[in-house]
Amino acid sequence: MGTTTAARHIRDNSSVTAHLEKRLLVWIAHRLPDAIHSDHLSGLGLASMAAAGLAFASFRVTPWAALGVIIALTANWFGDSLDGTVARVRHQQRPRYGFYVDHVIDLAGTAMLLAGLAGSGLMSPLVAVMVLAAFLLVSAESYLATHAAGVFRMSFLGFGPTELRLLLMAGALRSAVSPVVTGLGVGPVRLFDLGGAAGGAALALAFIVSSIRNTRALYIAEPMPTATPVASTDVA
Repeated sequence: MGTTTAARHIRDNSSVTAHLEKRLLVWIAHRLPDAIHSDHLSGLGLASMAAAGLAFASFRVTPWAALGVIIALTANWFGDSLDGTVARVRHQQRPRYGFYVDHVIDLAGTAMLLAGLAGSGLMSPLVAVMVLAAFLLVSAESYLATHAAGVFRMSFLGFGPTELRLLLMAGALRSAVSPVVTGLGVGPVRLFDLGGAAGGAALALAFIVSSIRNTRALYIAEPMPTATPVASTDVA
C-alpha cells in the first residue's frame, strides 16, 4: 500500500520558474528523438551532477572551471527535469521505478556536488556537511510526506531545483572573479560559505515548517480514536 501511495502522489511545484519550465519541457519532449528515452535522461542527470562536483573541485586549478559548472548544471537540468516529462508525454510511466530512481539520483548527485564544493576551496568542508545534512532532512521528510499524504512538494517559498541551479551558476561566475565578499562587518567571507549558511538555514526552516504542516494535516485526517469501554465480566 505504501509504494502505491508514493507512486500515485501529486507533484506540487510552485517555484518561480515552474510554469514556464513545464511548457518548455513538454515542447522539448515532443521533439526529442525516439531513441532517447527517460532512462538515458536520468543517467545524464546523475553523470552531469558528478561533473558539476568535479568542475567545482577544479577551481583549485583554474577559475575557468566556472564554465564547466555552468555546462554541467545545464546538462543536469536537461536530464533531471526532462526524464519524467518524456515518460508522461510518451505514456511510458513507471511510477514506482521512476519515483525511486529519480530520488536516489537526487541524493547521490547532491552528495557529489557538495563533495566537489568542499574540495574546491570555495566552501568550508564543515559548511558543506551542514548543507548536506539539512538537505537530507528535507528529503527524508518530503519522502515520508509523499508516502503518508500523497503529495510531493518540490519547492519552498517559490524556490525549487531550477532556481538553485541558477544560483549555483551565478555563484560560480562570481567566484571566478573573486571567491570572497566583503563589507559584512566581519572581514572577507567566502561567497559559498555565506550562501551555504543561508541555504542550510532555509532548508532547516523548510523542514520545520513542512513537518508541522504535515503533522497537523495528518492529525486532522486521523484524529485520536475514542476509546471503547471494555465490557467487564463477573467472575464467580
